[in-house]
Amino acid sequence: MSLFGDGLDAAVQKAFTRPAPKTAGAQMRYLVKQLKGTRAVAQMLRISQRTVERYVKDQIKKPRPDLAARLEREVKQRWQPQIRAKARRKAVTTDGIVLDTRARIGYTAPVGTTDEDRLRHLTVALPPQYAARLFDAKDQGADDRQLRQIAAEALKEVYFQDDGRRAGQLEQVRFTDIEHLEFDL
Repeated sequence: MSLFGDGLDAAVQKAFTRPAPKTAGAQMRYLVKQLKGTRAVAQMLRISQRTVERYVKDQIKKPRPDLAARLEREVKQRWQPQIRAKARRKAVTTDGIVLDTRARIGYTAPVGTTDEDRLRHLTVALPPQYAARLFDAKDQGADDRQLRQIAAEALKEVYFQDDGRRAGQLEQVRFTDIEHLEFDL
């Protein structure tokens, strides 16, 4: 996936009230229950139906690394959908989202200002409208570049312009060379 998309998913997963299944057998049984059959799980994971049945019966315990990664990803995408929806709804309506990043950040402004890009470590609480824009763009299949642009607009408004109290002539924020990126609800 992408840095921003995975970061948003990880933020929502922090709201889980119970841990997701850890073993391959438990993960496979969960997916079989969710998709109502071994055939659908086999097609989704690109393995044979018989292999799925063997995982369900704990005849196979250790999946290949690529299968283990796909299995974990699919389980986490489906785990606790109501808790996930509640956390997301809270972020886009009242709480907003916290962006913690270490990246090269600068801005475009009129001549005579110090707009040089520099490495900054920022932890900024973004308002709910930006959380909604980020989640909506991710759901619509936006790539990393588009999500980075939304985050840059949020940093421009919240961090550099301080919600309109300063830097009114700021034109565009550059948000590049991301070393660390984490979201929190």
